Amino acid sequence: MNSTSSIITIGREYGSGGRQIGQEVAKYFGIKCYDKELLEHAANESGICKELFENHDEKPTNSFLYSLVMDTYSMSGYTSAPFVDMPLNHKVFLAQFEAIKKLASEESCVIVGRCADYALAGDPDCVSVFIHADMDFRLKRIKADSDKEFKDDNKVIDFINKTDKKRANYYNYYSSKKWGDARSYDFCLDSSILGIDKTVDMIIEYLKIRYPEDKNIK
Repeated sequence: MNSTSSIITIGREYGSGGRQIGQEVAKYFGIKCYDKELLEHAANESGICKELFENHDEKPTNSFLYSLVMDTYSMSGYTSAPFVDMPLNHKVFLAQFEAIKKLASEESCVIVGRCADYALAGDPDCVSVFIHADMDFRLKRIKADSDKEFKDDNKVIDFINKTDKKRANYYNYYSSKKWGDARSYDFCLDSSILGIDKTVDMIIEYLKIRYPEDKNIK
């Protein structure tokens, strides 16, 4: 990647292969991929225990408006009374938000999910990608990757839909954009049409086109 930190963020439907695609893109460029790993990073940076990040990971909230939270946080930080009195889910989100921004300032990497594209909105070195796929493709991948024996496809499909709904609610609540909407991202790809490997190739080719002067993108 270029001499400054370059970030590729990947939003994904459950079962579309977003994590694997992110790992392969990161491997190609010789950079790190953060998915669940981001939770530990945020915990270490904030001092909030890792279990709390795991319990609130990409889950929707019913608390007060995000804009109010951000206004409060921008004037306070982690140690003042407004932050201390803030609902736990907002503390976790803001700590994660700050961890993403800090990572982006320090290293090139791939970040999967967690509203990373919104945290880095306006950053010219951030490329946001969304991976989606048809249900048959996702169903087959989940069944193939799981240690459990799935006897009822309808239950798996229901779990896929519920997971996507949680991710959408989380993203739509904390960001000013809409999860899965092409206008919310730089680049959207259907992994069920291209397959995992070709989806990875397409992301790499997009980066070559977008950053033609970057000698590290080959």
